[in-house]
Amino acid sequence: MIERLRAETTHPVSTPAIAQDWFARPATLVAPALIGCCLVRQFEDGTTQRGIIVETEAYEPGDPACHAYRKKTPRNAVMFGAPGYSYVYLIYGMYHCVNIVTEPAGIPSAVLLRALDLQETASPDLPPKVRQKLAAGPGKLCRQLKIDRTLNAVPLIPGQALWVESRTADFEAAIATNPAALVQTTRIGLSQGVDLPWRWYLKGSPAISKP
Repeated sequence: MIERLRAETTHPVSTPAIAQDWFARPATLVAPALIGCCLVRQFEDGTTQRGIIVETEAYEPGDPACHAYRKKTPRNAVMFGAPGYSYVYLIYGMYHCVNIVTEPAGIPSAVLLRALDLQETASPDLPPKVRQKLAAGPGKLCRQLKIDRTLNAVPLIPGQALWVESRTADFEAAIATNPAALVQTTRIGLSQGVDLPWRWYLKGSPAISKP
């Protein structure tokens, strides 16, 4: 069953784009539902790069690890807005991370995209084990898809720089048959909210950042 799910991430079919109001739910519901969906990055020349989401983390109000925990600032302002927008920030002065804003406007929460199983790369001749790790982590993901702060507060709809497409029917069926393939655990690299089990990943995927 795990191999079947992995095959679904390796050989995707075209699926409908997810509407922005789909994200108007708690991040802890959206984060696991995003596993198996496809993130699409469209560049200025019209070309696209795609990757199946295989790892996510949720951040909600009242969570001390959430950027909006204390107050609204210029950096986190998009989190207080409508759902279905990108929230991109810089960490350690060098790595970008991309999130999807969730909940209705006024409730600051978001899902961090931690890892993608890339469907296309600029170096298709790389060994499979190397290629599978190119987007295994939020910083690597953004580097591969050329996501930076210029893409902050972008609506996630086709025609924009980023959007998300739904899971395939086969992936949905496989997850329903084997829910244990969707692993829930604690988040990574935090000093606060470390005990909250708000990280999800696809079991057996070689593209996740850390088992």
